Amino acid sequence: MKTNEHLIEKVVPHSLADKAGIKENDTVVSINGNTIEDIFDYQYMCEDTCVDIQICDAKGNIKDFHFDKEEDEDLGLVFANGLMDEYRHCSNKCIFCFIDQMPKGMRETLYFKDDDSRLSFLQGNYITLTNMSEHDVDRIIKYRLGPINISFQTMNPTLRCKMLNNRFAGDALLKVKRLHEAGISMNGQIVLCKGVNDGDELKYSLEQLYEYAPVLQSVSIVPVGLTRFREGLYPLEPFNEDDALKVIDLIESWQKKAYKEHGIHLFHASDEWYIMAGRELPQEERYDGYLQIENGVGMVRSMLAEFDDALNEAVEKYGPKKNPLANLFAKGVKAEHITIVTGMLIKDYIQKMADCFMKKFPQKQIDVLPIRNDFFGERITVSGLLTGKDIIAQCKQCGELGDRILLPQCVVRSDSEILLDDITVSDISKALGRSVTLSGVGGYGLVDALL
Repeated sequence: MKTNEHLIEKVVPHSLADKAGIKENDTVVSINGNTIEDIFDYQYMCEDTCVDIQICDAKGNIKDFHFDKEEDEDLGLVFANGLMDEYRHCSNKCIFCFIDQMPKGMRETLYFKDDDSRLSFLQGNYITLTNMSEHDVDRIIKYRLGPINISFQTMNPTLRCKMLNNRFAGDALLKVKRLHEAGISMNGQIVLCKGVNDGDELKYSLEQLYEYAPVLQSVSIVPVGLTRFREGLYPLEPFNEDDALKVIDLIESWQKKAYKEHGIHLFHASDEWYIMAGRELPQEERYDGYLQIENGVGMVRSMLAEFDDALNEAVEKYGPKKNPLANLFAKGVKAEHITIVTGMLIKDYIQKMADCFMKKFPQKQIDVLPIRNDFFGERITVSGLLTGKDIIAQCKQCGELGDRILLPQCVVRSDSEILLDDITVSDISKALGRSVTLSGVGGYGLVDALL
């Protein structure tokens, strides 16, 4: 296959391409006489109402197709490589990189470090800009791509070079200025490392980033994750309660200024800071529509709000007034015993939701079992990094397991039942001699799973 040809994995049935006779395993050679660099070129050129596409079939024959279509109407082609190009590997050696803190022997895909600006737009990945050429910036501006998600870490160019272990990391920040001037919306992230980019350095970074608002829509500040596999890596220390309080106070002071001047809160502390500090989570309106929820900003608040709504709906639909079976518990029928497995970080909130659920549905007995992360180390407290081995071992140590074990959806790979250590949900079920099910995402998913 030639360099600029792109393999078609699927042709959507009844689509324009299907009706024209384009087949699976054909390749795209050019569109409107132009070669295609990647998915951005393809999407941009296919927005026209008149599209001429050159195809090479599986036998090597070149065919030309012409389409008269509605603007933005999809041709119906799905490519074997969704990016239509090779993925760009990260060229940095960040002092806080989580992948560098993983043990050997895990599946190969877990060790791939991407730093591809195109994935920022397509999948929401955060990029450092060090892998982005001026040509990439030109295309982002030309195609009006956004939002672009950027890992800032610090706005001090010298410190950024040190943190990313890349001598070009400071100069890369100049690309932010170009994106801002072009009006390309951005989101940001700062991974905070104690004694490195916190304190006065964080104050400086927030001050500099504020100048890009509101084109810069949001910036999350998250504490660095530290596993037990840090031998030979840059020495980093965990944050404590006092540190967390200082971080929150600084961020909230800037939130007030940003909301007054731009109508957005701009800077957001991840949930972990509030839990570490023992401070109440912000209300929903402070999260600006949960722009940073994938970074753990507002995830708990969103789940609590969804849970309240879902529980009220469940009571209306399945409660005693609607469903006589709900009263069987009062007549001596054994309650269903469920054990909810969760990470240490969110355990108190899960317990709160379980207690609320049992008050409304007394025919359910729910225990919450927080799992200590022995695999990565106790400093890793999020549910999404739990392993099957830890879950099995600590469930076996539990005094009384429920008839059914409920695992959070985030412990498994997308569209699978495989955990980080390649143990499956079925393996856990077999090892524990219990039915094991996955809870859906958020508060609605939890209520559905409990019911």
